[in-house]
Amino acid sequence: MTDWSTLTDACGSAEHVPGLLDRFEADPSGVWSEMMDHLCPQLETAFPASYAALPRLAEIAGACGPEDLVWVLLAAGAIAACSPGLWEPDSPLAVYSAPIGVLHRLTDRRLSRAVEAEEYVNLLQALLSFEGVETWDRCLDGLQTGEYEVDCPHCGVNMFVVLGQDGYFCCSDDYALQEMEKSPLQPVRTQDLDGLPQRLFTRAMEDGQESLAHGIPYLFGRAACPDCATDFSVAERVVAGWIP
Repeated sequence: MTDWSTLTDACGSAEHVPGLLDRFEADPSGVWSEMMDHLCPQLETAFPASYAALPRLAEIAGACGPEDLVWVLLAAGAIAACSPGLWEPDSPLAVYSAPIGVLHRLTDRRLSRAVEAEEYVNLLQALLSFEGVETWDRCLDGLQTGEYEVDCPHCGVNMFVVLGQDGYFCCSDDYALQEMEKSPLQPVRTQDLDGLPQRLFTRAMEDGQESLAHGIPYLFGRAACPDCATDFSVAERVVAGWIP
């Protein structure tokens, strides 16, 4: 039995969290923002009460309908993404492995049924967070929005890496406002993808998300800075921009 009075959330004592979870169960979409303000503000910071809420979130997820389920999985995924890696002492991913296993199975099942690209990417990131995959459980948004902002490893210029309807290139000016020099991205051949990139590509294709899948070889490919011509790995610059 959890003694919530000994735990904290973003606002202090977590004594109110059981009641907040009750209200979230009754109205996931309506209470989601309030709950995340307490348990995972800006979707980037978790607290002892956040991790302690995972078993209850798994129970809610197992009992709710398909539309409400997405809100529960995204809440739990954001919390899990804040956890230290599985190899860290007392990692919440290990401490709460049972409810996380339930959440992972439900996310895996719901992911295959997602139609909208935004929902699909959000659920895919949640799936990775339950597996302890770091960085990419938060950095796949650009596959759906169509761009990443990175800096050149040599000259430091800020660049847009564009993946989508406007093409596959990088540039150092706002490509939506004017014509400028564009440096084409060089994708990895799909047969040469391995590890996580291969898994992401294969999964997206199997789930009918061909447009997202098409961007993955470019995300894990290479580009050249349009200002200084330095060759760089797109994925490495995305990760460098995320990790302080």
